[in-house]
Amino acid sequence: MKVEKLAVIGAGQMGGGIAQVAAEAGLQVWLNDISLDLIEKGLAGIRQRLDKQVQKGKYSAEQARAVFERLHPAQHLEELREVQFVVEAATEKEDIKIDLFRRLDRLLPTEAILASNTSSIPITRLAASTRRPDRFIGMHFMNPVPVMKLVEIITGLATSEETLQTTLELARRMGKTCTRSRDFPGFIVNRILMPMINEAVYALYEGVGTPEDIDASMKLGTNHPMGPLELADLIGLDTCLAILEVLHKGLGDSKYRPCPLLRQYVDAGYLGRKSGRGFYKYEG
Repeated sequence: MKVEKLAVIGAGQMGGGIAQVAAEAGLQVWLNDISLDLIEKGLAGIRQRLDKQVQKGKYSAEQARAVFERLHPAQHLEELREVQFVVEAATEKEDIKIDLFRRLDRLLPTEAILASNTSSIPITRLAASTRRPDRFIGMHFMNPVPVMKLVEIITGLATSEETLQTTLELARRMGKTCTRSRDFPGFIVNRILMPMINEAVYALYEGVGTPEDIDASMKLGTNHPMGPLELADLIGLDTCLAILEVLHKGLGDSKYRPCPLLRQYVDAGYLGRKSGRGFYKYEG
């Protein structure tokens, strides 16, 4: 199946990025969220990024306008009845995702494929909440989506070969490089990344170093482009905590136990860049 009509559920940082690269690839894209204000905010972010591409000479004004015209706000799921492929990029909470997929499963054509951008929740378990587990797959984009080339593709126990090939073709059409992961908590990237971030938080918690020293040590000592605490702020501390909890519960190993300081920051509303405060303070 060649996908031409795609929907993205969630107009935040990840969903907006996914919608943008899909529209840039020539697809008609419907963007949905729980309110029109959030959808409009997501579209405004896309327009801003496209304008920057025009300023840099990557796009002409006409090309950027054509990309933006392929984006359609969809305040209600009922507006998605004709789409062929849905990418869910809602908050990293399993009950919210399952409710969405059950509603989409009842609404969409039987041939439509459901994909989750979850960064840690088992695909097989999400797929089992629908009547189309063979047409369900994990499609984990990296943040920021328009810049990062990787998409992790995760097949559930029942995912069909046709669904896999359609998804691989779609991701490549968006200019992405795909890796395959088995359906284990955290998949590949977060199974490796989150313990590193968690250990950096422990180093801060135990007074081993300041945030600046911890991040500078990793950037200059291991050639990472961002320090682990900077990266956690970019991802969102609530998202990091949710992923670590899935890893800890799903794998049963104490090495994935979230640092108490991380939990305390989330309880305080210090979520990183999106809240203006995480391990660092942000303005504007």
